[in-house]
Amino acid sequence: MEFAEVVKFHGHVCPGLAMGFRVAELVVAEMKLQRSDDEELVAIVENNSCAVDAIQMVTGCTFGKGNLIFRDYGKQVYTFIKRGTGESMRVAVSWQPPNEDEKTTSGWQDYMAGNRDPEVVEIVKKGKARKTKKILAASFDDLFEVGAAQESLPAKAQVYPTVRCADCGERTMAPKTLTGEDEKKRCIPCQEKRKDN
Repeated sequence: MEFAEVVKFHGHVCPGLAMGFRVAELVVAEMKLQRSDDEELVAIVENNSCAVDAIQMVTGCTFGKGNLIFRDYGKQVYTFIKRGTGESMRVAVSWQPPNEDEKTTSGWQDYMAGNRDPEVVEIVKKGKARKTKKILAASFDDLFEVGAAQESLPAKAQVYPTVRCADCGERTMAPKTLTGEDEKKRCIPCQEKRKDN
């Protein structure tokens, strides 16, 4: 798959998307994969950055199929495990972006503080373009530390019955409901509201 296809899916070019693309390229090459049609491959991602869109697009691991697992650790770490064989890879981003000039560093700080003046946006845009280009051109060894999975293979995705929440009436996956003191099943947000009142 070409990077341009991933950009079209994601909506814009950025360093995070490029990094996810390179992670997926590495995994596909090393594990000799085809795009996952079902749950043959499981991806466990430890952040919810732009990189995950590239991983979904290239590997075929998605939330809907249940073979994309999100762990909210804020780490640039991605684990892939093949069902059946147990073959695995844990890819941790180790790439250190090159130092930027003072103007670019200041522009990034202003942007992160909420400044969206055209000059600041242009500085950030050019900085992102430079980083993206470097990521796409770098060797895998310069980008990543690779090892075996540090966790076991998650269970396959399950199909559960649906029940209606006693308060809001919305359809909810049965194991995600909570039973209140009145023995009625509620969705998590409705049960939490009851606790707060």
